[in-house]
Amino acid sequence: MITPLYAALAGLLLAILTFRVIGLRLGKKIMFGDGGEPALLRATRAHGNFIEYVPLALLLILLVELTGGASGTVHGLGIGLIVARILHAGGVLLVDGPSTGRAAGIVLTILVIVGAAARLLLNYV
Repeated sequence: MITPLYAALAGLLLAILTFRVIGLRLGKKIMFGDGGEPALLRATRAHGNFIEYVPLALLLILLVELTGGASGTVHGLGIGLIVARILHAGGVLLVDGPSTGRAAGIVLTILVIVGAAARLLLNYV
């Protein structure tokens, strides 16, 4: 099994993003919302965006693996997802406004999702 490796790495990334939000909330004494604090808004969006995309991507990668996808394909999808989420989080957390990392991260995330979905659809054609 290959996918558990990428699920574990994603779990660690999620923990980092979560601790970032918690730290900012405690430091700024903002328990709900973003309190108009740009750094907290960016941190909550990096965390939220991760939650919005990663579970489905991991599920699709797992299904590719379980339906006989080549190990290179599964590793490629997994590596792509982890790199994408690091790029996206860095772009959101470190840059106020549009960033190359954020754009590259979301494009790569979508490519992983579409690639895995296409691979699964090919099983039925």
